[in-house]
Amino acid sequence: SEIKGICHGSRNGFEIQKFKELLNSKNIIGTEISDSANSFSDTYEWDFHDENEIWINNFDFVYTNSLDHAWNPYKALEVWLKQLNKNGLLIIEHTRNHGVEHANHIDPFGVAPEYMPYFLCNEFGHKVSIEIVKTKKLGLNIPVWLFILKKNL
Repeated sequence: SEIKGICHGSRNGFEIQKFKELLNSKNIIGTEISDSANSFSDTYEWDFHDENEIWINNFDFVYTNSLDHAWNPYKALEVWLKQLNKNGLLIIEHTRNHGVEHANHIDPFGVAPEYMPYFLCNEFGHKVSIEIVKTKKLGLNIPVWLFILKKNL
């Protein structure tokens, strides 16, 4: 069956389209808090902190590069983990620009990439396994950390 995924903070839907191409799947959707969401296909105007019954245990992956937009990052992560099916992966893309020094009223949450594992373990402990992949952002020559979480059952 086709891979099902959701991208939180999907803005103009770029990631949604990329995942659809790369995974050859039509079952990728996104959320965007702005009402601009309604201008893009497969994008729902939604606050990613809020649960949606339909999305619980529903996705093979949840992807975001918008954790810095969370006013309550633990609540957002808890909701996203619930959206994963039993083998699902939560993929958090994180850069230096997601650090404390870049936090502001638009991006209220910041943590340095080196401290992200501690932040995650502090809240979720043995409930998740974490893999860390360090890579480069396509098109830009900046380091990117992918924090890949799996629920421990």
